[in-house]
Amino acid sequence: MRIAALITGLLFCLGTIVDAFQTIILPRRPTGRFRITRIFYIVTWKPWAAIARHAGNPKVREQIYSTYGPGSLLLLLVLWAVLLVTGFALLFFAMGSPFVDTMATANYLGHFRTDLYVSGTTLFTLGLGDVVPRTLAARALIICESATGLGLVALVIGYVPVLYGSFSHREVSVALLDVRAGSPPTSSELLRRHSFAGGQEALVVLLVEWERWSAEILESHISYPILCYYRSQHDNQSWIAALTAVLDSCALLISVVPGVASRQAQLTFAMARHALVDLGHVFHLENHEGQWLARGGPNRLTTESYKHLCDSMAESGLRLCGDPDASARLHALRALYEPHAQALADYLGLSLPGWIPEPRAKDQWKIVEAVRSQAASVFREKDILVSDQAAALHLDERH
Repeated sequence: MRIAALITGLLFCLGTIVDAFQTIILPRRPTGRFRITRIFYIVTWKPWAAIARHAGNPKVREQIYSTYGPGSLLLLLVLWAVLLVTGFALLFFAMGSPFVDTMATANYLGHFRTDLYVSGTTLFTLGLGDVVPRTLAARALIICESATGLGLVALVIGYVPVLYGSFSHREVSVALLDVRAGSPPTSSELLRRHSFAGGQEALVVLLVEWERWSAEILESHISYPILCYYRSQHDNQSWIAALTAVLDSCALLISVVPGVASRQAQLTFAMARHALVDLGHVFHLENHEGQWLARGGPNRLTTESYKHLCDSMAESGLRLCGDPDASARLHALRALYEPHAQALADYLGLSLPGWIPEPRAKDQWKIVEAVRSQAASVFREKDILVSDQAAALHLDERH
């Protein structure tokens, strides 16, 4: 029994320490299918997502989804602490419970209760001193556990601000896209709102920002995959929808809408797709992507929708290439990223955006656009009036 306790205690302690190192400190994707963090999220996410999917009210459903990210972080920390306390208690038990405890009973269970008590007070550095170790090895192990507890607290204190800083930085760009591409964002709306004079240059700047944003997502979300579970503050926004809308826009600029932004669109497309593919690998969604391709997947852009998309862009003054093969090129580009985006969206309980905004969709841009249109009409009337008055005065001077 003592040998089994020693082996189990070492597995608990070393496994937890290595897992915490890989999850918090290691700046790359952790490897191994039997990591504590990976098993924890597999066991907890699927039941939680099933409960959320069965919620009838969409707001309640999103509320359930949104609490998982922060809640799972707290539960993971509790799990690490429980495993460490149990692991060190098993090590103490393997050493013969070398403590002086007046409340302990003379049996294995009583000794193990003392070991758990000593382990808990030591890990959380309480130092009550009511139970005294009798051997030098026990004192050395207590010092090791105290150092482990302090290290765990320090890691948590440093981990949480970094996590929320990355989340906040991600959401700033998602919120900014709301006024540039609608809510939820769509590629046609993004291009339409940049169909003014100089809009192509402004679109290049935007795509450069999203190329960098995609690289930051790739770096931060692979190091801290828990960020993928964090939802945006508004139900009609999400990082996966924003990333997909940008990819849709890049695909249109590459295959259908020629212009200055087409070159930058290729760079942004490559970086954004790289982020999607690697994040899918983090959650081991390769089988889901293959199943999506095998059954053809949900067609986000039908032939009729594609014609409507081209008509709406033409009405906005966008120049289309007019090549009959443009649709085939667009379809080929969509096949490069849509399976990965759909697999991630299905796994996280998120929805992908459409290509054309919904007729009843409302956002702050439309409100401002309506006011600006009224002002523009007034300005035009005043310009005509001033021009007529100036012409009349000029004729009077000549006569």
